[in-house]
Amino acid sequence: MRRISFEVIDATKAELERLCPRTVSCADVLAFAARDSAAKLGKISYPVPSGRRDGRVSSVTEPLLNLPPPFFNATSLRDNFAAKGLSLDEMVTLSGAHSIGISHCSSFTSRLYPTTDPTLDPKFAALLKRKCPANSTVDRTVNLDSITPDCLDNKFYVGLRANRGVLTTDQVLQSSPLTAGLVAENARSNGAWGKKFAAAMVKMGGIEVLTGKKGEIRKKCRFVN
Repeated sequence: MRRISFEVIDATKAELERLCPRTVSCADVLAFAARDSAAKLGKISYPVPSGRRDGRVSSVTEPLLNLPPPFFNATSLRDNFAAKGLSLDEMVTLSGAHSIGISHCSSFTSRLYPTTDPTLDPKFAALLKRKCPANSTVDRTVNLDSITPDCLDNKFYVGLRANRGVLTTDQVLQSSPLTAGLVAENARSNGAWGKKFAAAMVKMGGIEVLTGKKGEIRKKCRFVN
């Protein structure tokens, strides 16, 4: 469950199509998978309305135009999430999903070479350098949460307060006065963060969805009908 692959989504969709053709969209499958992962890995439960429909166009560039790159500062992150109707608090709260994520070395080695980012804990920077050697031809991966990488919890924020954030967009939440207070708040209570995370996931799940007769229900998630 930790790393949901495309193959798992494809298998789930194929079984749904066998049982009830053209009924459950790929968008709903992904939303349900996120909900179930949160419940399994963090005991976080929240309702997921169904009825989403899939788009009729697939574009490899669309995620790049909507998701923040790993080098954004706190102000750019705030503006990126605000464009989707999410508050600063919700942005920091949703970043806690990195508690169970991984990153390719190529997304953060600019913080290690040629000089080490001063916002990185020196011992943690040394660990990252061992896992991601300079000029390596293999793009390895590391856990975004070095404390409890297999649990969806608030230890991600504890790591940020110890300057153990892997991505620039993670550590900047601690180093920026704009968001440092929210990081400290989330680090104090796993239960309080979990409730905020559940509410933010519900809200995010309703952003720019297609319903009614808009879009389509794909037979296969990798392709338009």
